[in-house]
This record gives sequence, structure tokens and C-alpha cells, in this order.
Amino acid sequence: MQGLLVGLCLFAASFSATPCDDNLESYLNRIPASDPFSQWLEKSGADYPDFDTLPSHAPIPLPLAPVINGEKVQITDIAAWRAERERLLQELQHWILGTVPSEPGPVRAEILAEDRGEGMRRRELILHFGPDEKAQLWVELYIPDGTGPFPIFMSQDTHRGWAQIAVRRGYITCIYAGGDSRDDTDTFANAWPEYEWSRLMRRGWAAGRCLDYHETLPEADTVKTALTGHSRNGKTSLMGAAFDERIAVVISSSSGVGGSMASRYCGESQYCEGIEHITRTFPEWFHPRWRFFIGREHKVPVDLHHLAALAAPRPCLLSIAVNDGVEHTWALQHTYLAAKPVYQLYDAEDKLRIMWRSGGHETWAEIIEQYMDWCDLQFGRGDYRFEERFVYPWDWESWKANAKPAYQPDTASDDESVKDAEAMAGVVKKFLGEAPPQAKAPVMDYGTSKDSVLSLLSRSNLASVLERDQIVFGEYIAAEIYMPKGTQKEGAKKKAILYLPPLCAPTGYHASYRRGEQVYSKLARNGYVVFCFDPIAAGRRVEEAEHFYERHPNWSLLGKMVRDAQEALDAMVELPYVDPDEIWVVGYESGALTAMHLAALDQRPCGYGLVCPPLPYRLDTDVLETGGINRWAQERMVLPQLGLFSGKENQLPYDLDEILSLQAPKPLIMVTPQFDRFAPPQEAEKIKAILESAYAQSASPKNFISISPCTHNHFDESTQDLLLEQLAVFQSKESE
Repeated sequence: MQGLLVGLCLFAASFSATPCDDNLESYLNRIPASDPFSQWLEKSGADYPDFDTLPSHAPIPLPLAPVINGEKVQITDIAAWRAERERLLQELQHWILGTVPSEPGPVRAEILAEDRGEGMRRRELILHFGPDEKAQLWVELYIPDGTGPFPIFMSQDTHRGWAQIAVRRGYITCIYAGGDSRDDTDTFANAWPEYEWSRLMRRGWAAGRCLDYHETLPEADTVKTALTGHSRNGKTSLMGAAFDERIAVVISSSSGVGGSMASRYCGESQYCEGIEHITRTFPEWFHPRWRFFIGREHKVPVDLHHLAALAAPRPCLLSIAVNDGVEHTWALQHTYLAAKPVYQLYDAEDKLRIMWRSGGHETWAEIIEQYMDWCDLQFGRGDYRFEERFVYPWDWESWKANAKPAYQPDTASDDESVKDAEAMAGVVKKFLGEAPPQAKAPVMDYGTSKDSVLSLLSRSNLASVLERDQIVFGEYIAAEIYMPKGTQKEGAKKKAILYLPPLCAPTGYHASYRRGEQVYSKLARNGYVVFCFDPIAAGRRVEEAEHFYERHPNWSLLGKMVRDAQEALDAMVELPYVDPDEIWVVGYESGALTAMHLAALDQRPCGYGLVCPPLPYRLDTDVLETGGINRWAQERMVLPQLGLFSGKENQLPYDLDEILSLQAPKPLIMVTPQFDRFAPPQEAEKIKAILESAYAQSASPKNFISISPCTHNHFDESTQDLLLEQLAVFQSKESE
């Protein structure tokens, strides 16, 4: 019997692949192909980075506390910041943006046309500059009647409608050929071929050439110059303001990754746009070197949130819509928090604000009016209020000062452990916080997501082979249930999956960016009934998190997430087409964290599929590599009590591997990529060994399956296939 157990244990371990090669060839094999990247590699002869020597920095790098040559530096005065500012500009050019000339030389204007409108005149021109005047830029001005001097509002040709509003508000309005609708910046590369221009950096740099021309106009007040743009133009506006300090005000509208957001905090692991997608889909936008950091965002020596800090002390408005699929509200809030101390250094903290919009990626006239309000406020032309607002809990120190946690470090025995499932449930329940009263209610259809909401969250389209049911469950939470077409009419009970997604702020359980099919759709196409809902702080429920700890100071967001998951199980067992004995839980990233805590409190699921689960807390101690437990305690504040044990993880009263060990012999599938930066393989192997041992001692050792593919942290179609293959293993075993 002992030999049989050993053999079965080896079956479980056999999916743990030998260490993957880490060189340029293997890297190119494990990421999607990009011909422009391959061509750049061949042309440049660029070396694959030595990631072992590049310092890790998982938490968002703080501009006033940089790590330089391996040493953390504290910047406490403006002179030191000015020096650091220059260093950051050089780093940004090298790793992400590409290089630009420091001095373009004289600019010559060629007037093409000039005519009059109602209370203004229009001037169209081309600027010529650079060596042999090879560079040129088309520009159009709307100039109010009068002698001025008038403040200046600059944007790209794409935003002509914005210009019409700005001239009505009394601004000289300048639109230029630095956007998709009209782009002259290829001529810059022809004029200066020795520079490693990226397209977006060229467009940002173009704004300075417009300002060069404005300095020749007596009616232009060039000390009152605003630059703005939306989406990719919002990115270029931040770049332009960072490199040209004559720009007095910058407004970055929905600029997303590559603009206002650190790639460390917004990417594939949050179902949002990241380095992989943006550098493959738009290969000219950034320097190709940035593509080396797919899945290793924490190794980039600089990040895009620095652009907001580089604007200081000049007024900077970061505009974002709560459900804008190209952005991530949580990530932008961290950009704001990181850049704010630089503004405080100048005693100018009111010059940096986030403008939270409703809806998605679109803008409309009133939004632009508010952008003009911001400009008027900064230029002394009006008195408007832009309040500081945080959509996500962020102040862990205040939580600590007011909370009454159930556990404190140094009060429990270091070797305290939980030996059985009942004891574990009690400890986990206490650690999640003091739960408020809970009323049970039956499933309802009142309050389901209307078509407009489904459209906002990008869920309108449904595969032709699927159907969708909608209910409201628990504490007034809308759910969508996906299944093979004909399931409800058929009347048979089917195997089901409770799907727990990561924190995809803009669109909830629906990935705003992905490769391949939506996870829930693919699971449903493979015969499962898939129960989906937005976790608190994501999708339709973003703003539900804003005042959570004011309302429930001693509970936790994770406690609410687990409660919602349990109530989802309550609803699932009521559904006539769900087999209550065949409910799996599939969780990815933070959804896997929720799933593990659910496992401690609820025995109804028949099995768990965990994709890119977090490390056990006691193994997650390298803050610079993974973020450590403060990723959950302070960065996201989903379980703030964890932060009390930072540096004292061994004193925690429970751990994630202990929860999972107590699940044996219940089926457990774990997918742990070898390049998951949040769970390095040397640590991930430790938890696998623990679980293999636990399952080897159970009645069904084969019920633990661990897979370690040669990829990074994502849930794309290849990872979905791996999970489905192992789910099928258990289905075939049941049918034997």
C-alpha cells in the first residue's frame, strides 16, 4: 500500500516541470510573436536583460525614495529632486519612451491660410525645424479677437471639438498633427535618425514645437499654457509636459497603461491592458526594449507613474472613468499617492488631482468644460473646486489606529497551528474580521443588470452556442450565469463552476484585455454552468469599496468577498440546472485568495481550481520581489489585519497552505507558472511539496494536480486549456 501511495504521489508531482530556460530564445517562445520586436532585436543586437542583476521592486517605486545603484535614497529637498528628475528622464528614455533631441533649433512658420470666424480668427500653418528643416508639423490656431494676452490650450488634431470649447472660454487654441487623425511626426525621425524615437514620445515632443511658435505671438500668454489629450493622446500629453517644463498645466484624460499608470499595478494579472498587449498591438508607440518586461514588470527600473511626478509642481489633472476598460482605477489611485509627496515638497499638493468620471472611455462636452475649469482655476480665471477623493481604501495607518483586530503579533505561540477543519474555520472567520449581521434572502430577478450595464461592462456579446441567465443573490448582488445553449430548457442538472476573478476594476469578472476567449465563456463552452458576479471593488461595484472601512471598521473586504462567495453557493444550489454535488470553484489571482478562504469556511464545493494562487503568507516575505503580504494588507487593503504581521509572518495564526492541506482528499488543481513574479518557483515548489505530502496521506492522493507551465502570470487561452484538461481528468474518473 505504501508503494502505491508513493506512485500516486509521483503522479501528482509529475506536472511540476523541470526549470524552464530563461534566455532570449525561450522568452520569445513563451510570449506572443511580434514581428516588429523580432526585427528590432535583429537590427539592434540588443541583449536579453540579466534579470538576476536587475533589482526587483514590486511595490510602486516612490519618486522621493528611489533605489539608485542598489541603495535606497531619501529625497528631502527640491534641489535633490531636481537631480533625481533628470535621472528619471534619462531612465524613461532608455527603457520605455526612446530618446529625443534636447534642442530642436529655430522654428520657421509657413502660413497656409488665415480667416475669420465669430469673435475669433483661424490660422493654419506648418512649422519647419531641425537639420535642413527636414522636420515639419502642421498646426491650426483659433485666436480670440483682441490684443490678449490669452492663455493657450494645446491638443491634438483628434480633439478639434475640444478646441472649439476652449476658444469659447477665451483661450488661444492650438491643435497640431500629433494624433492618429493627422500625424507629421514621422518627419522628426527623418530629421534626427540618430535618436531612438518612439511614436508617442515624438507626439509629446511636438507640443513643445507648438509652444516655440507661440512664443513669437504677442497675443499669447506663454506662461499660461495647457496641454491635454485623451487616451493615447493623454499619454503623449504627460510625456510632453515631463520633457518641456514650459507647459504650465497638463490634463491626462484616460491615458491608462503607458500614460498615468504603473505597469506594475495594471496588466494581465488584473485582466487589464499591460506591457504585452500594448507593445504587440502598437509596436511603434514605445521603445521596443519595454517588451522585455512582460511578466516581470517589477524589474523595470522606472515606470509610467513617474510622469505624473515629473509634472510637479505644475498643475496636473488625471482624469479617469470608473468603468473605462483601458484603465484601472485602483492603479491610478496609487499613481496619485506616489506622486503626491513630490507636490507636497513644493507645497503644491492641491495642484494634483484625480477627476473621477462616470461611464466608460468616452468623453462629452461637459467633461471638456470641467477640463477648462481646471485650467481657469490654475490660471486665476475662475474659482472651481476639485476635491481630493479616494475610491479605494488606502490609509492603512488610520485603519490600524482605529481597528480592533482579533489577532496581534507577539500574543500567540510561534508554533501555533490549526490541526483540523473546524478549528481552521474558526480562526479564519475571526481573522477576516468582525462580520456584521447577515440576512438570508431567496434568489430574485429584481435588480439584474440591464442591457446598458452589460454594454458598459463589455458583456453584451454572447457566443452563439451559449445562453445566459440573470439573477440577484445575497446582499443585492447581480449575477450572470453562462451555460451551453438549451441547458435551461433541457431541465437536467449540470456540473457547475463558481468563478472568482481577479480585481479587474473597470469591467469586473469580464476581462477588459485578454488573449483568446473570456474565461467564463470558455468554461461554459466546455459544458459547465458558470456562475459569475463582480467582486466588491470591481466592475459595477467599484464605489462600494470607497467607504467600506468607515461602515465596517473591524471587518475586511476579503471577509465581504468570502461572504458573497458563500451566498453565491447558496444561490447555485437553488438553481434547477445546477447539480449541487458538482460545484467547482475556479479562482484566479486575488480570486484564488478568496477561493482559499472560502475553502476554510464552506465544504460544499466538490473541488477547487486555483490559477496563479498567491504564496502562503509565511513564504511571502520578499517585499521587493512579490510585494509580500502588504500587497493584500496595505496596497489593496482587502485584509488589513495581515499588515500587523509584516515581518512577523511566522506568528500568523493560520496560513493558506494549511487551509489547502485540510482539503485533502477533495480534488485540487493548481496552475503555478514558473515565471509568476508573485510566486517565484523556488517558493511555489515548497507549497506544492506540502500539498503533495498532505494528499499522499489521504484516501485519494491523485486528487491533487499541480501544473507549472513555462509562462508568466496570466489566464490566457493556453492556461485555460491546461485547467480544462485537468478538470476533464476528474470528470472522466467520476464516469468510470
